[in-house]
Amino acid sequence: MTAPTAAGAAPGAPTATAAAVQVTGVGRVFPGEGGRSVTALEHVDLTVGAGEFVSLIGPSGCGKSTLLRLVADLDEPTSGSIAVFGRPAREARLGHDYGIAFQQAGLLPWRTVRANIELPLSLHGVGRGARRERADEMLALVGLTDFADHFPDQLSGGMQQRVAIARALAERPSLLLMDEPFGALDEMTRERLQSELVRICAETQAAVVFVTHSIPEAVFLSDRVVVMSARPGRIAGIVDVGLGRSGSRDDALREDEAYFAAVTAVREALHGGADGVPSRGVETR
Repeated sequence: MTAPTAAGAAPGAPTATAAAVQVTGVGRVFPGEGGRSVTALEHVDLTVGAGEFVSLIGPSGCGKSTLLRLVADLDEPTSGSIAVFGRPAREARLGHDYGIAFQQAGLLPWRTVRANIELPLSLHGVGRGARRERADEMLALVGLTDFADHFPDQLSGGMQQRVAIARALAERPSLLLMDEPFGALDEMTRERLQSELVRICAETQAAVVFVTHSIPEAVFLSDRVVVMSARPGRIAGIVDVGLGRSGSRDDALREDEAYFAAVTAVREALHGGADGVPSRGVETR
């Protein structure tokens, strides 16, 4: 659901002035065998503004996806707190304040493209006519109107991910959480969907928290890139990309000197500086 203005907000509802995500002193410790625990995250502080696109990048196992799951209330922090539009993550989940997309599209094979997009609306009691109208809007947004009655196995991998993004946006969330949604795609499809995502975010004004292993992808999409250290995951640095609002970007940016400078800045942050962040598991292409 879209965050209302502060003047019209109901008690406990998100407000337009609140940060999209506020992570304060968060840690996550998993129990291990023989009483040995694994500290996945430690002392994480992060603010994502409303409408801001922030990518999380770091070596494999640094806790990027764990942090995303905590924001989504798919897991609970061991310490610290998380707020989404000014209220606890659980309340935000129950209020449908965010949409989520993973590396696998996760479409139901027996449902058409339209029916997959309508699914969250159906589960939350939206009427048939309103569901169809919203699905039509989302199909147009992701350029799949002509494929509304197709089934997932009739679509390419890139088209399936566009359906997953449309489904995530169906309830008009103010926040989109994305965990390597393009990671399994070929490079050409990946770049095309990056451009599509930039356009979609500009049109919806949703904030985005995006997990990736690709430095160029993070730079192309983001207002800021958050660099995480090896386990236990901490925020080792934040790179302000400085390429203007992400909604104004196009493929020509990939050849721009400022773009290459931002890629270099993120790469250097990953290679460590004072914190010695290893870059194993990070794509530099």
